[in-house]
Amino acid sequence: MGLLSGSGGISSSFLDKVREVAKQFFALPVEEKQKYSREVDGSEGYGNDRILSENQVLDWLYRLSLRLRPVDQRKLQLWPENPNEFREVLDEYGTKVKIIMDVLFKAMAKSLSLEENSFSSQFGERAVMQARFNFYPRCARPDLVLGVKPHSDRSGITVLLQDKEVEGLQVFKNDKWFIVSVIPHAFVVKLGDQMQIMSNGIFKSPMHRVVTNSERMRISVAMFNEPAPDKEIGPVDGLIDEKRPRLYRNVKNYAAFNFECFQKGVVPLESAKI
Repeated sequence: MGLLSGSGGISSSFLDKVREVAKQFFALPVEEKQKYSREVDGSEGYGNDRILSENQVLDWLYRLSLRLRPVDQRKLQLWPENPNEFREVLDEYGTKVKIIMDVLFKAMAKSLSLEENSFSSQFGERAVMQARFNFYPRCARPDLVLGVKPHSDRSGITVLLQDKEVEGLQVFKNDKWFIVSVIPHAFVVKLGDQMQIMSNGIFKSPMHRVVTNSERMRISVAMFNEPAPDKEIGPVDGLIDEKRPRLYRNVKNYAAFNFECFQKGVVPLESAKI
């Protein structure tokens, strides 16, 4: 997990525009937002947590989740037409963040003396890219409710644009939770479970959560990327040797695997270990 300052060539004003269209959407009347509600068994659209069990503790937030890539899989009926710039801004933002992710994949491979496409090639030409807009309302009892429960991302890389002013993201390290400071025009880059698997445990997928705030609402925008569902990922051969044996088995459709593990109450990364 790290900070990418300078925003990878994306202007500060454009990042502010991304935040602004997100705020404008979440400020719409409920009936307007509900035009883009998530389908019953779908992962895209507007809404709260999916209800998976009676004793589930819900996260204190509303989300708008939209797939950007592959482009032919976009469900444009779920892309808000209000604010009227939303679609255009999201499309451009996705293109810019994709470039950043491609550079990061190459840089991480090179840092381990691997061929530069060692990670990106496992994702395939039809890799999935998903945007998630998060809105955290004010919460009267932030000591009792989390914005997002502790978890690690299932992605390869997550590029997060935090709220410009309000902190909330925390990362777990050395048995303690640490707040991730707000730097208005920098990205937080989190590596996901699939990067930990592909790097044979060298790169870590951090446990993180979001706390609530009694006085101020908060927004963030996360971009996730994952391999195409039919692509199998696994540790890169060049990272397996006698000193560092293979730690993880190959996994296909990690999104579905992750969901199954969540249902069973087990940690996906642990389940992927050999």
